[in-house]
Amino acid sequence: MFNVTQVGSWPRSKALLRALRDRQKGTITRAQFESVADDEVRRCVQLQIKAGVDIVVDGEHRRDNFYSFVTEKLDGTKLMSLADMLDTVDDKSSFEEMLTTLDVPASAIKNPTCVGKLSRREPLAGNELRFVRSLTDKPVKMTLPGPYLLTRAMWVGDFSGKGYGDKTEMAVDVTRILREELLELRDAGCEFVQFDEPVLTEIVMSEESGRRTFM
Repeated sequence: MFNVTQVGSWPRSKALLRALRDRQKGTITRAQFESVADDEVRRCVQLQIKAGVDIVVDGEHRRDNFYSFVTEKLDGTKLMSLADMLDTVDDKSSFEEMLTTLDVPASAIKNPTCVGKLSRREPLAGNELRFVRSLTDKPVKMTLPGPYLLTRAMWVGDFSGKGYGDKTEMAVDVTRILREELLELRDAGCEFVQFDEPVLTEIVMSEESGRRTFM
């Protein structure tokens, strides 16, 4: 017998997408956004319980995407668009080729960028866990971006060099932060933690490890 759980985020409602945009623009408070997100998480959890899911998730409704949300939680980071980084990219032709493949304007994709020493301002997922656990007695799974993904995505030399000598030095702090978060989630009763590392497929399939990553 296999346990059933969810992988990936749940679809956002129109109300939540609107609240996310308003929160990013600063036209609503964080408390107002959290109220909308609370309702979405309640609905998400109720649907999972009704369906008989064994390990419940919160649907990642509070996150703008699966890894850029860390900018709200970590000091030493800034959410930057690809347009902001254009002048810092060594291989501009490859960068522009990537944008053509993605078929989106450079201003539309936001990337969490290291701009100084990294430290947790608040838990990455601890508050999300507490809310879900208040809704169900079922085992809960929380998701976090993996250390390789964050290191590769967050390092932009012209900005990150203000806090670290190189990417490896930054990676030590990234790993430490994730480990601290993992232990706190464990101690708070989280049964499962999923680390997302989709970019590792590039290493396995193409052995490409030096290229910048923008998800």
